[in-house]
Amino acid sequence: MGEPNKKVLCADGFNLSIQAKYGLHCNPRIDDAEEYTEVEIAYLSEEEELLAEYRNDDYEYIPLYSYVPVLLVSVVLAKHGGIVSGEVPNGFLKNFLPKDKK
Repeated sequence: MGEPNKKVLCADGFNLSIQAKYGLHCNPRIDDAEEYTEVEIAYLSEEEELLAEYRNDDYEYIPLYSYVPVLLVSVVLAKHGGIVSGEVPNGFLKNFLPKDKK
């Protein structure tokens, strides 16, 4: 299954983990898909109202956001000034990635 993606840091300091692979709450639920349309998010540095409807409270220890559309995540990243560092699954718009990841 490989290593998880590195946590994403945005320009304003907001950070989160964006993951997609077999066994996670993403679409498609496979490893190394050419493109993911929905991803799993966790470990947010602060609550993000745009993601609220995707919050999955079945997990006791961490807030987990399930099957979040990639386009919505891209909007969240833009809201926070774009990505400074970290990794995202396949399927994200290149304009939201750091220059060295395009």
